[in-house]
Amino acid sequence: MRALPHLALLCCACLSVPVLAANSSPEASEWLTRLAQAEASQSYQGSFVYERNGSFSSHDIWHRARNGQVSERLLQLDGFPQEIVRVDGKVQCVSGDLVDDVHSTPNASPRVLDPLKLMSWYDLSVAGASRIAGRDAVIITVTPRDQYRYAFELHLDRQTGLPLRSLMLNDKGQLLERFQVTRLDTSQVPTDRDLAPSSDCTPPGKPLAVKSEPIVGWRSDWLPPGFELIDSAVQRDGPERRSVSSLMYDDGQARFSVFLEPITDTGTDTRVQLGPTAAVSRRLNTPEGNFMVTVVGEIPLGTAERVALSMRAQGAQAQR
Repeated sequence: MRALPHLALLCCACLSVPVLAANSSPEASEWLTRLAQAEASQSYQGSFVYERNGSFSSHDIWHRARNGQVSERLLQLDGFPQEIVRVDGKVQCVSGDLVDDVHSTPNASPRVLDPLKLMSWYDLSVAGASRIAGRDAVIITVTPRDQYRYAFELHLDRQTGLPLRSLMLNDKGQLLERFQVTRLDTSQVPTDRDLAPSSDCTPPGKPLAVKSEPIVGWRSDWLPPGFELIDSAVQRDGPERRSVSSLMYDDGQARFSVFLEPITDTGTDTRVQLGPTAAVSRRLNTPEGNFMVTVVGEIPLGTAERVALSMRAQGAQAQR
């Protein structure tokens, strides 16, 4: 039930898990397992607020788990209406500014929480108790063991395991993103009418010339430990129909994408941090031509920069 996934990835890991997991609380791991089970099996409806980059928005949510299928509808209540309807993580329709987010990540797969994998790169602990939206909660902290990812604080409903509050924090403990439930009703299962989209919610258009087979011709000389490739695609974009390659990486909690686009001019290197989202673009010169490498994701700016600088053309020595 994490708000909007910007409204919308192990070498020797199996050997290191038993040792590293000793730093994590078994109780915390059990709560995260319960969270994953609740999101797949618990129906509910309610409201929440979302804070990012200093701005707030409020939303209604309807979430139904029935016969192994999960249907969900999100509706933004502030400003211009924004809506998204998903079935088993796949977008059925979308409206407002969310349209661009869906089109920019056509192959984005839903996150599947795996506490065992998280324990390889994060310390999990029970940090106390809280009360949110009139419900008792247990506080779980997810603390990274390195500087390449962010920390999280989760407040999980004691009765159901659903998240009532989620905070994303940087290495200085500063708040980057907040999700908090203001109303949660688990007694009423959302109806077909509740989940029916409005007339403004339209099916996402199909991306042009997308190939889902693994991309060849690119490699990364460095990735943050624990991140592995979970998706790749090639898409024809722009009036010149240039081929843009994209690769998505995940560590079980954090996720980022790398885009590689041919350019005819010199291009401009950029680095931007907007709340938890880093965006870094770097020029890359190869024997096949010049490319712009762009890394975007909810990772620290330094991590994004290092990944961008590590991208190389396969079988050729790329030059900066």
